[in-house]
Amino acid sequence: MATTYLKVMLFLSASLLLVVSCKHRIDGINDPGNSDPGNGGGGSAVPCDPNKIYFQQQVLPILVSNCALGGCHDDASHQDGIILTSYEKVMASGIVSPGNPGSSDLYEVIVDTDPGDRMPPPPRNPLTQSQTQIIRQWIQQGAPNLVCQSMCDSNSFTYSGAIRTLITNKCQGCHSGTAAQGGIDLSTYNGIKAKITDSRLWGSINHHAGFSPMPKNGAKLSDCEITQFKKWIEAGSPNN
Repeated sequence: MATTYLKVMLFLSASLLLVVSCKHRIDGINDPGNSDPGNGGGGSAVPCDPNKIYFQQQVLPILVSNCALGGCHDDASHQDGIILTSYEKVMASGIVSPGNPGSSDLYEVIVDTDPGDRMPPPPRNPLTQSQTQIIRQWIQQGAPNLVCQSMCDSNSFTYSGAIRTLITNKCQGCHSGTAAQGGIDLSTYNGIKAKITDSRLWGSINHHAGFSPMPKNGAKLSDCEITQFKKWIEAGSPNN
């Protein structure tokens, strides 16, 4: 179980998330233009093993999008002395017990059903079942700092097969529910489609001038991930 101190402090910090968080500036140009991809998203010579969880490609994006926010566990706020912006800082926090999810405060607070104890705290949405399972499996395998070749396939660019997962793991932590930052809710297809139509999502993931870079506080999407978005947009951004 999470310590009483941690639970109390997480509850007290919930109000801060309503005021200070990952704010996005959404004014700017209205032209998708050409892709200007970066090099985020991993790049080791080690092939990805589907039976393993890779911290850099799978776990860290979830933590950055949902927990390492302004007013909570980013470098500037470090609520309760916990920073979740890198592997070293996650492990230094003492909230992960390698090999034992049940003794890890990180896992305990994300599965807690008590709104006063759960992280992310209300009104933010809880992590999805898939995200929770990724973190659980990562801890079970010893919580290593694994990185592999890009897990992305640029030939997979359907909404259900690629775009939805990217948005869920890298953007939706800030942009969903009643606390959606900048009034931008990316928890539904219609919400995502609206930001594609006005070019704001494209400008942000490409880090174009006049847009707030996304993912907030995280690495820029990889070349492959931006290509997936580009192909999906060029196909008419279908709900496929």
